[in-house]
Amino acid sequence: IKSLNPDVLTLDVEMPKRDGLEFLDRLMRLRPMPVGMISSLTERGSEVTLQALEIGAVDFVAKPRAENISLLQAYSDEIRDKIRAAHGAQLKKRGGVVAVPPSSTAANNRFSTPLLQESIIAIGASTGGTEAIKDVLTALPAEVPGIVMAQHMPESFTGSFARRLNSLSRLTVVESLGGERILPGHAYLAPGHSHLVIKRVGAHFVTELTQTEPVNRHRPSVDVLFNSVAHQAGQSAIGVILTGMGKDGAQGMLEMRKAGAWNIGQDEASCVVYGMPREAANVGAVEEVAPLSDVAGRILAKLRQWEK
Repeated sequence: IKSLNPDVLTLDVEMPKRDGLEFLDRLMRLRPMPVGMISSLTERGSEVTLQALEIGAVDFVAKPRAENISLLQAYSDEIRDKIRAAHGAQLKKRGGVVAVPPSSTAANNRFSTPLLQESIIAIGASTGGTEAIKDVLTALPAEVPGIVMAQHMPESFTGSFARRLNSLSRLTVVESLGGERILPGHAYLAPGHSHLVIKRVGAHFVTELTQTEPVNRHRPSVDVLFNSVAHQAGQSAIGVILTGMGKDGAQGMLEMRKAGAWNIGQDEASCVVYGMPREAANVGAVEEVAPLSDVAGRILAKLRQWEK
């Protein structure tokens, strides 16, 4: 690193005689640079990778379980895409966004039961999204409408991510199993093996999982989630699109806006990669653009407006 001054570093979580997390922590303090983690598809690997993203890694690639050339080719394509994205990524300052304390939100955000039960919040993200979603959820009070989320991650990672969010926020966060009634104060994360959609059943929304083909090369896809929210929730929905590479979510969010939903996108300055929010803004899908630190506050402001 000292002699070559690389643009991007790929870093294995487990290395001989050296701990990847310890090395990353020192690197981000002494010589911050774009880092992509190479992680094993294990529960420990996923938890360590989430810690690495919190320390400052831009993204990660899961080691493949590949026995044939075609799978390895797809893996090499993913590595190249993520290295290019890391090269253009914006490094976050250590410490990140500070969550709003419970005392500062509780008194101002007492929403009626009908609003909590009849509204829904949909969030989509990719590169940099694990920390962005964490920052949004930890700044929300427990009394908010049900939340559905799609984050581009392998299936061995989404369970660990949901548990981490559940431990850090005032919401009950779970990896969706499909068939759950969407409850206020709960957030449902799409598992890495399936698209997450919502269905209206009577007066309530429920989750549903589908393993149809990937959309925009992703399953779960943000477009699939947002399209279902547009058709099932319409003007009762809030759409949130956060940092990420590519265009997944833009067309689905446009469908949400056409159906009467209110949408917000993360601004360029606070994104790790300003891809998905930019595409959504370019097609006219977002009504408001805000720094990551303001997204939760804007959501609450819109809910208060609806309450009135």
